[in-house]
Amino acid sequence: MKKHVIGLSVLVAVLSGISSSYFFSKQFAGSTVKASMGNNPASQFVSIGNQAPTDFTYAAENSIHAVVHVKTTYYGQSGYSSGNPMLDFFFGNPNQGFQPQPQQASGSGVILSGDGYIITNNHVIDGSSEITVVLNDKRVFKAKVVGSDPNTDIALLKVDGTNLPFIPIGNSDDLRLGEWVLAVGNPFNLTSTVTAGIVSAKARNVNLIAAGGASSAIESFIQTDAAVNPGNSGGALVNIRGELVGINTAIASRTGSYSGYSFAIPVSIAKKVVDDIKEFGTVQRAFLGIGIQELTQEEADKIGVKELKGVLVTGVDVNGGASEAGIKGGDIVLSINGVAVNSPSELQEQVSRFRPKEAVDVIVVRENKQKPFKVVLRNKVGSTDIVKASDSAAALGAKLAPVSDELKKRFGLRGGVEIVELHSGLLKDQGVKQGFIITQIDRNPIYEVDDVADVLRNASGGILIEGIYPNGVVAYYAIGLKK
Repeated sequence: MKKHVIGLSVLVAVLSGISSSYFFSKQFAGSTVKASMGNNPASQFVSIGNQAPTDFTYAAENSIHAVVHVKTTYYGQSGYSSGNPMLDFFFGNPNQGFQPQPQQASGSGVILSGDGYIITNNHVIDGSSEITVVLNDKRVFKAKVVGSDPNTDIALLKVDGTNLPFIPIGNSDDLRLGEWVLAVGNPFNLTSTVTAGIVSAKARNVNLIAAGGASSAIESFIQTDAAVNPGNSGGALVNIRGELVGINTAIASRTGSYSGYSFAIPVSIAKKVVDDIKEFGTVQRAFLGIGIQELTQEEADKIGVKELKGVLVTGVDVNGGASEAGIKGGDIVLSINGVAVNSPSELQEQVSRFRPKEAVDVIVVRENKQKPFKVVLRNKVGSTDIVKASDSAAALGAKLAPVSDELKKRFGLRGGVEIVELHSGLLKDQGVKQGFIITQIDRNPIYEVDDVADVLRNASGGILIEGIYPNGVVAYYAIGLKK
């Protein structure tokens, strides 16, 4: 699949205040769009005829109290212990007594309900040891992570509160180009701040989440020119009715501060992630089972297509729903459930709203004729099963892979699985590092990735994970499972 990028020098995830600010950046080849480094001009409200200028006061006053300041604390790692408290007790831990200095960072969040559910970006809280939420009225709450999804950069927090102010959820599908929106957040560690802009584009893929290491990134950003700065990450994008339509996530900038463009996750994507986390503890990601790329003029000429509409299917997964339904490589997907899709990001956004086992109507063009298909969506491994947090390796917050032959030989292993990617989740919470090789769980030998899911499916309460790091350090971790 081709990568889709925009001609801007730097992409910045608008996290915040930590001295070594958390930035995503990407240098693109080819021409770039030069952003002004001067002062941003004030928004101009133009009256047409007798029409009154747009009034933002209602939306601003009704949303500012539901946007919170998310403060995070990170403690540095003191190095590896043996991982076995008994061995450390008898033989000592050279790092014992070392007190790492905490680091502070901050972002924003949006209260979704009066009982304390708060949405923010995953990158705002990822890896944090403590999370504090400060409301606009200066009340302070300790927050816990209910769940997170690196593939959409969404995290759900919970505080113990009642009758909290919250923002009603709108419909990001209804947003139109040129429509006014407000960005509400806490930039530069300031208190709640409101800025205004218009919707500049929809379904933008700027390769931001994938660049951060997400394996199945969903990127279909709302692009606006509302001023968004470090600290705004996780804040609200609202329409002039004060409804939540997006979660502010990133800016395009050379400096790390606002330079003209900002990007928000559509609430249509965010709401589905939140609903899944609340119901299942993990996101139920559905797949068509196809490879896709943008339909270019060159590709259209090759296959004899007259109109540049739709998304080109580059291949199909033989275990996927699309293959079973009859979709083939070379087909062009025109719509999902009646919604036109003209870019890979638009197609991914539509599919991301569904769960495995749900069926969607897909219209494709084949040999210049439209053909309808009903596709039953599946999960990443080709099943239609709903995945619970307690019975999936995904709940551990890691991507697992079979251990290499070289490592097997080095350590005399018969099998095992290696943590090749580590995200927010149970493993990271317990200090497990990327590269750790899992050899046993609850004394059950682990030979391949499927063994992990099998053991977790039958586990209750907690598990003991045993393994070894590539440097030869043996480690043990006790992991509590979420039910």
